[in-house]
Amino acid sequence: MSKTLRTLAVALLATASALALADGPRTEKNMSLDLASQIAAASVAACQTAGYAVTATVVDRAGSVRAVHRADNAGPHTLAASERKAYTSASAKNTTLAIMENAQKNPAAANLAQIPGFLLLGGGVPVKAGNDVIGAVGVGGAPGGHLDEQCALAALDKVKGQLQ
Repeated sequence: MSKTLRTLAVALLATASALALADGPRTEKNMSLDLASQIAAASVAACQTAGYAVTATVVDRAGSVRAVHRADNAGPHTLAASERKAYTSASAKNTTLAIMENAQKNPAAANLAQIPGFLLLGGGVPVKAGNDVIGAVGVGGAPGGHLDEQCALAALDKVKGQLQ
């Protein structure tokens, strides 16, 4: 085997080894059931204190439901609204209020509302562990998305020590 061919073979093996390592398992932070339940319960409690009967849904980083809490007297529509807000927020890694405002101001973003599962109303807030979005909470049922968002933010404030 010539020296050039041997050098080429070594380079190919090194490249293949590097690619194999790049395809290895990943470690990601994600939403635990306990944390999701705490956030959902705290969101409902925050809204109840303000006099609003809401539903809170918490999803993991993939948008899958982890916990749902529905207050007594919360309307049936609040279940779907809270889930869609949480899904939208987790997917876009932003608050649904910010996404909605962007879509209203930017004609190029108006089609975001057409994405299956998206709901561009305030009340969806990403849950971050450090800089990683590990899920989101969606709240539906207060008389305004900004109030839903306030309840979600109050809940996240209660668990902030667990999100380091």
